[in-house]
Amino acid sequence: MLINMDFSSPLSAFLGIIASKVKSGCCLESRENELNIPHIPVLAEETVGSFSGVRNGWIVDCTIGYGGHTEALLERYPEIGVVGIDRDAEAISFCRRRLERYGERVKFVRGSFASRVGEVLDSFPISGILADFGVSSLQLDKRERGFSFDSDTLDMRMDSDSGFSAYDLVNGYGVEKLERIFREYGELGNRSARLAEKIVEARSSSPIGSARRLSEISIEVLGTRGRIHPATLVFQAIRIEVNDELGEIESLLDTLERKRPYGATVSLITFHSLEDRLVKRRFSKWSKGCICHRDAMRCTCGGDHSLGRPASRKPVTASAKEISDNPRSRSAKLRTFHFSKGVGPDVSDTGSR
Repeated sequence: MLINMDFSSPLSAFLGIIASKVKSGCCLESRENELNIPHIPVLAEETVGSFSGVRNGWIVDCTIGYGGHTEALLERYPEIGVVGIDRDAEAISFCRRRLERYGERVKFVRGSFASRVGEVLDSFPISGILADFGVSSLQLDKRERGFSFDSDTLDMRMDSDSGFSAYDLVNGYGVEKLERIFREYGELGNRSARLAEKIVEARSSSPIGSARRLSEISIEVLGTRGRIHPATLVFQAIRIEVNDELGEIESLLDTLERKRPYGATVSLITFHSLEDRLVKRRFSKWSKGCICHRDAMRCTCGGDHSLGRPASRKPVTASAKEISDNPRSRSAKLRTFHFSKGVGPDVSDTGSR
């Protein structure tokens, strides 16, 4: 039985959702203490609400991470199942334990979402697709993963089994390649060249072996102006390159455009302008009915090429209360698209899991 909860804030919403259903004989508090769940998923209430039109079928959580969004979805919508994808073996192992009480309602797929989502769309009656493109708190909170500014390691791999790490990039890329990623992925402008040169100079005496040392070099070049850590955009650029993050998003969007899951809702959470731009442009493309050249005098394509509609023109962002409770949510943007034309049966109204 579900308990009516007060969803007046994202934090209370999430805590209310996970507290609403506990397996008989199981103490939720002791379970969470045992699993050490510190993470509140960003835009939890808004994300779960974006799937309000989904009544059955399966939702793909392309970036399951700690499982916060998945657990919230399973609680709010008891007739749906969730397929969770993650390239991080540690995340999959964690979620198997956290979500075990949902039994067959949750499935797990190891791998990058770009490489695995296609087969999931082919294997399940999919009525929703969710992706949170931020770095998982499972990775950020563990200093040995090398994502944090004060880490003693320099790694930043989302898949620990992959061969190429931040250490290899920082100590192996030449000035031109370093400058390119800082300019394109860190949007550091003219400071990109100075930072690249400084890194090459610093590693000439000994390899740069820790995120802490890389942070110090970044501060030397970029200074400490503003509220965010000066190495934030530097780490962003390196992380994007190491994990091919933008390529992964492009591939996901390509797969969705090709598969066109009929009647499905797609909700994507981005954390910086490069990601958001990819999603915004693709949703805009999918919304267009006319695909004639913009200089055409009149429409000759038939004007019926729209695949669906976005839920709103502007993205959903975190409230002041959520940002206060969870500062990592301050840059999060949620965009949602509803497919109304596509391939395959519509599972949003008929049938069952």
